[in-house]
Amino acid sequence: MSKFNAYVGLDVHKETIAVAVAYPGRSAPEGRGEIRNTPKAVAKLVQRLSPDGELVAFCYEAGPCGYGIQRQISALGHGCEVVAPSLVPKKPGDRVKTDRRDALALARLYRAGELTPVWVPGEEQEAIRDLTRAREDMKAIDVKARQRLGAFLLRHGRVYSGTRKKWTQAHFRWLAELKFDSPIQQIVLTEYLDTVKQAQARVTALEEQMDSALAGWSLAPVVEALMALRGVGLVSAMTVMAELGDISRFDSPRQLMAFLGLVPSEHSSGSRRRRGAITKTGNGHVRRILVESAWCYRFPARKTAHLQRKASKASEAVQAISWKAQRRLCQRYRHLLAKGKIKQQVTTAIARELSGFIWAIVCEVMGKTNRQATRA
Repeated sequence: MSKFNAYVGLDVHKETIAVAVAYPGRSAPEGRGEIRNTPKAVAKLVQRLSPDGELVAFCYEAGPCGYGIQRQISALGHGCEVVAPSLVPKKPGDRVKTDRRDALALARLYRAGELTPVWVPGEEQEAIRDLTRAREDMKAIDVKARQRLGAFLLRHGRVYSGTRKKWTQAHFRWLAELKFDSPIQQIVLTEYLDTVKQAQARVTALEEQMDSALAGWSLAPVVEALMALRGVGLVSAMTVMAELGDISRFDSPRQLMAFLGLVPSEHSSGSRRRRGAITKTGNGHVRRILVESAWCYRFPARKTAHLQRKASKASEAVQAISWKAQRRLCQRYRHLLAKGKIKQQVTTAIARELSGFIWAIVCEVMGKTNRQATRA
């Protein structure tokens, strides 16, 4: 027998929420109109659906409106889950879509147990996630600004030929000394250059904020342990943990790989078995970070001074996992490349296996933390 007195589907928008209720059994769900998307209106809805304190289960799709409704309803003592929109079953022949129909479908499917909930971060976790995503956004603006400046210079035949890499102090001095015959083009160069410098300053400021925020974060020991891995620095480790939280909630590395969309897609029928590119489902932020980190394993395995400094705060068990990962993944990269695989495919395969080693390190650190808490 269900412990909930009713199952409520909420189709949440910026200003309104469409409400539908499905009661235990096989009866059709009922539409309950719309309410305003405010905490006061949500509290009134909960009181109306549970006048005598009956337990009610709510659900709504993950989206831009965040997790405020879930936290409010959970604080009132009722169940509330945020479900994955991409995994909501849909009828191919249903060509009519309205807010009321969406709410009715959510209520019916939620009662039937056909919806897949997403992991809801705590307020501290969400704050760190916002910080890492802001840094990622500023970095994208920085890259775009550099591309625009480079395209402007290339159109006018100004090519940097210095011995140092681009975007170093020597390169910026070369940019500052450039002269154009047209005063207008000189202004354009100055504006492009100022935009690049401002974008870089924002990225640096956010990275400094990430460094200072790490000290007060509950997952700081896990982040420091992940930094023992080759190709994983402060930004990468904080992004992974901010997006995924406690990775040890996954029962196996395969579950984590599938969650990140790093496993091959498959379309098989009968005796025919066909596998394609990776699924690219789940969290794209972590997937991008892992692929970037995977490029570091194209070099031979070795314990450099930089890696030893990064791993200084990690335990011996974590350092052993890190060294095992480096030996395995560097060898794997060379092996796949020798088989004729293109570099992008090889790097994706390395990223998939790297996520497994990340899972092992998180389980090691979280398990040790839980054991210490139990003894205390």
